Amino acid sequence: MSQRILIIGAGFAGMWTALGAMRLLDRQGKADGTIEVAVIAPQPELHIRPRLYEKHAAQMRAPLSEIFANVGVRFIRGHATSISTLENVVTYADADGVASTISYSKLVLATGSVLHRPDIDGLVYTFNVDQLADAAELEEHIHQLGRLPETKARNTVVVAGGGFTGIETAAEMPHRLRSALGKDADIRVIIVERSSAIGPDLGPGPRPVIEQALSELGVETRLLSPIISVDHEGVTLTCGDRIEASTVVWTTGVRANPITRQIDAVKDSFGRLHVDRNLKVVGHEDVFATGDVACAATDDRGNRTMMSCQHAQNLGRSSGYNVAADLLGVEPIPYSQEKYVTCLDLGPWGAVYTEGWDRQIKLTGAEAKKLKTAINTTWIYPPVADRAAALEAADPLRIVVA
Repeated sequence: MSQRILIIGAGFAGMWTALGAMRLLDRQGKADGTIEVAVIAPQPELHIRPRLYEKHAAQMRAPLSEIFANVGVRFIRGHATSISTLENVVTYADADGVASTISYSKLVLATGSVLHRPDIDGLVYTFNVDQLADAAELEEHIHQLGRLPETKARNTVVVAGGGFTGIETAAEMPHRLRSALGKDADIRVIIVERSSAIGPDLGPGPRPVIEQALSELGVETRLLSPIISVDHEGVTLTCGDRIEASTVVWTTGVRANPITRQIDAVKDSFGRLHVDRNLKVVGHEDVFATGDVACAATDDRGNRTMMSCQHAQNLGRSSGYNVAADLLGVEPIPYSQEKYVTCLDLGPWGAVYTEGWDRQIKLTGAEAKKLKTAINTTWIYPPVADRAAALEAADPLRIVVA
């Protein structure tokens, strides 16, 4: 029986893992089918999750069938339901719920992250921009607001969480609301953040720029009083205040896909699997983890990967190379990403671009927005469906820092 590298997930990390593995097999003269590279995912498409706070969410997808076919990756349509690391077997269900099993020589877990849903009354009344369908549902809801009678609640959006996603979502909302309700509509957009400052995970570096942009966009902030309950007419805060709002967007926190619980290994507080520098799960010879399900060192100074597209792409290139190298007995290339950057979209105001883990500001306003637009519309998309170009783009030493 031929050997098989099985990848669960076709997101940024999963796609690049598949291409990275095929790249090394090709270079080692092993792309002859004796080692199969297979991907299990619900659809052969990449959902561009970093863009789901924007309009036209349903279009934020890129097809992968042609790329996979051209480089020799087998795509299996299905949803992984269980993993046996003792038998090296994955069980998955197809679109009709019919279960099948598939064995692997090496497994790469690239199942990404999911929005954290805390135990709060009325969370069912909230929207989010975590997955493509969710973002499309929010967009349709905003479009339909114009058909409702004008009230404070109709004209108000509450964004729960003032982190990266919350800020980007809120910065877009004034423009999106006015597009739906009219340019003269008396709208309110309010970020509710439990911490004492906006963007707590972004640190103090870019905060003055963020605060200036939100102020000029008309976005309000409520700090130190998180949401305690939600209903169809608004939210109640822990301080007892009430905000009437027909639209509540939940953005607070993500966790590793819960399938990681099936791997008996050390995990961090987000459910991510601890991996070595080659992205092999600690304590498991045949299992690798990458993207948002991997807790990986980026350097020798104690920094760890973030749940971000930036890290997922580079982790995928590395996991692809290293899982194939492990199977072939080739020397691995340890994952390393010394440079860390952020580019935060601030809607019509512009953006802010920082470098380093201390987030030193390098670009702001229109100049940073130009970079953010390039990242969102070009850099994070799959390579062209040409075998040579796709494999070359999967070079593990090609670190993309955006």
